[in-house]
Amino acid sequence: MKEMKIELTEEASKWFEDEVGVKPGDGIHFYGKVYGKTMVHEGFSIAFRTEKPVKPESSTEINGVTYFITDSDVWFFTRYDLLVEYDPELDGPKYIFKSNE
Repeated sequence: MKEMKIELTEEASKWFEDEVGVKPGDGIHFYGKVYGKTMVHEGFSIAFRTEKPVKPESSTEINGVTYFITDSDVWFFTRYDLLVEYDPELDGPKYIFKSNE
């Protein structure tokens, strides 16, 4: 399996810092949850929680904050990279799945 990339725009990482209150040393864990939909999933949406990363399957670090998924999340992200943008209409993150095949 090709390693998944996680990218955040500068505006998205600033939103996590300002609105969620993450600081260097913290982590944001992205995962799939039941209900909703994404641009590539029906019946599932993406969620996040703040937690320290332990053995992330894929991650990126911005301003000392680690954004990551774990091995239990791989099913949700298989065949895709994740781009997180800031959506001013939602005043929150917008998730874009990009094929990595």
